[in-house]
Parts: sequence; structure tokens; C-alpha cells
Amino acid sequence: MQHTIPVNQLGAGGRVMAQAIEACVHCGFCLAACPTYAVLGEEMDSPRGRIMLMKTALEGSVSVADTLPYVDRCLGCLACVPACPSGVRYDELLPLYRGHAAGQRSRGVLDSIQHTLVHETLPYPDRFRLAAATGKIGKLVQGALPRQFYALLDLLPDDLPQSEPLPEVFPAEGSRRARVALLAGCVQQALAPEINWATLRVLARNGVEVVIPRGQGCCGSLGLHAGELERARGLARLNLRAFPKDVDAVVTNAAGCGSGMKEYGVLFAGQPEAAEADAYAARVKDVAEFLDGLGLAQDPPALGAPLLAAYHDACHLAHAQGITAAPRRLLTQIPNLTLADIPEAEMCCGSAGTYNLEQPALAATFGERKARHIASTGAQIVATGNIGCLIQIRTHLQRLGRALPVRHTFELLERAYRGLDFV
Repeated sequence: MQHTIPVNQLGAGGRVMAQAIEACVHCGFCLAACPTYAVLGEEMDSPRGRIMLMKTALEGSVSVADTLPYVDRCLGCLACVPACPSGVRYDELLPLYRGHAAGQRSRGVLDSIQHTLVHETLPYPDRFRLAAATGKIGKLVQGALPRQFYALLDLLPDDLPQSEPLPEVFPAEGSRRARVALLAGCVQQALAPEINWATLRVLARNGVEVVIPRGQGCCGSLGLHAGELERARGLARLNLRAFPKDVDAVVTNAAGCGSGMKEYGVLFAGQPEAAEADAYAARVKDVAEFLDGLGLAQDPPALGAPLLAAYHDACHLAHAQGITAAPRRLLTQIPNLTLADIPEAEMCCGSAGTYNLEQPALAATFGERKARHIASTGAQIVATGNIGCLIQIRTHLQRLGRALPVRHTFELLERAYRGLDFV
């Protein structure tokens, strides 16, 4: 008996899921691009296999619970999307299916506590700072916390950096060429506040006025990519109200945030805010994408000595947004800086949002693999466009005994403009 997906029973995302599933012809081009398939070698741990599992679950042939171990192991890196010749929208399918599965998932007590803590902590910088401080105390007492938390705590620095609050407006230097609004981010504000300051200074140096809306909050990407769709919508609505419409772009310096905000059309499909969300998403640009399009008003000065840098493509910048050339073009406008090609550059580093908590062993495998490939280039410094990748790569390079500096793309640009040391 042939089953069909009951689209009308699956809400606004039913049609989108069905279209994505029906587009898959099971050709296998996604297999070579998939990190979990490369490591585990299991068909059900590939995009093709997961799509088949989702199809059978939505048709009612298997339970949703049977699919979750495989779906949960998916990094959501989306390397399969550009690799697919049939145009399967796995980027839309995955969060919608996870959202569908959320109501049917059975969690244990510790898992439920962990899940709640993550989603009630990471999107809020002040809460995250408090949780990090508390976690450091718990780390001193082995067994005081669930084992999954130690994997995340091991990624955190011994002390969180201090920083001045961001202004509401950061003026352009000289003649104003553009005006943008900046998403300040969540965890990044606590772990690496210097990234936002570097972004403001580089944009200002290039004639861009930056507005930092006071009413903004988390973009909702963490919830969206985890299938927590209502939680994600609640956070996203704050930004729909907070961000001004009279700017040239809404910019972000975190690849995961940019990817999530560009997916607001999917998140709000069938919702009253659908048109507003589409308009907002259309204005979102990664900061490297925006500045590359605008062009540098002033080239950075030459470095004191030649520098070899490895540029790591964050998955949600390269695969989800298709942005690979823009950051490289900006970096190579720094005289004496050369970019090294990283082997397996398309493979995820294993950060992937909360993946270190949910799949710590696999996350560590991917992190070590990425660190070894970066070390093999002989680079003196690493650049990337996402805070999660930055922390993951830095940690695993240190574990290899190759403690290279790992910085955001705009930190390198700012240091070049100011004549500061890179390493």
C-alpha cells in the first residue's frame, strides 16, 4: 500500500516539507558532502537517509521517535544543499521536521533540564555570563553537573572578557556612504565582545554609520535550527519591532544568526507577520557580504611582515548563505597577507550551535579533524566569520598543541587598519 504525506495535517510547514522530500531523487551526491556520513558511514546518517526516514515518519509508516537518533546527529551544516543537483531544500526541511518532532519527543529528566537551561540561557548574554560563572564552580566538583555540560564548559575561557556597552549609534568617519543596523548577538557579546567593536570601527572607517537598536534580542536562530519554532518566533518578533526600516541593511557578524534571519520567511510562513518577516529577511546581510559589496573606502596599510592566514568557511555562511568569496576578497586587500587553502574546507568544524552539548563525542571528532587540517597549512593565524567556529577551532588547536590565534574576519581588518600585531 502506497502512503502519502498528510500535508493538511502538518500545519503551515507541511507543504514545504513535502516538496523538499519529493524533490529528493536519492542520487547520493549529498553523501560525499555530509560530515556525519564521512565519519559514521551509515546511510541513515546521510541527508538522503534522513530524508527517507522523515518521509516514512510523516506518512505514518514508522514512529517519529525512531527517526530522532539520526536526525539529532545531523549538524545542520547544510553542505548537502549546494551539493544537491535536484535543489532539495534540506535547509527548510530540517528545522520544520524538528519542529514537527518536538511535540512527540520524550525526554528524560536530565535531558529536559539541559534543554531548558540551554534555551533559557544562551540567547541572553547576562544569563549566559551568570551560567558560565556557575559552571566554572561546578567544573571544580566532578559529578556536580550532567556529563554533557563539561564538554561545553571545556570550550569556555577561564575568565569572560569585560567590555563597554555598545552605543546606540556609531558614526561614520568622513563622508557617510551607508547606514546599517547591527545585530549585537547573544553568546558573542559575552565570549568575544571585541568582535562587535572591531565591526563598528571597520565599518566606520569605510564610511558606514551603524545603529545598534536598544530593543533587540536574540535572533531566534538557535531555536529555529533546533526545531523550537514557537520559541524562535517569540524572539524574532522582538527584532521585527526593534530594527528600523530606514537602513540600507541589517548586518550581522555571526554566520548562524545571518542564516537564521534570512530564514524568517520559513519561520513565519502562515503567520500574521509573514510579509513583515519576508521584508526583514530581504534586508539581512552578513557584514562581510555588505562591506565587500560597498567596497573599501580605504585600503589597510601594509603589514610589517608577510602573514599566512587560514580562512575557515563557517557552514552557515558558505553553505546556507552562499558567501565564500566576499570575506576572502576583504582579507586579501590587506597587503602582505596571504590566505592558505584548508583541506576539506567544506566540512563542518563540529560547533553547530548546541551540538557540543547534544553530541559531544561527534563534535570533538569534527573539531579535531578540522584543527589537524588547519595545522597542516602552516598558517600563522586563523580567520572565520562565526563565534561558534572560532571557539571550537581555538579549543581543538590548543588540544593539538598548536595554539594559533583564531580571530573574526573583521578583527583582522581592524588590526590591519590600526597597525596592531596579528599574532
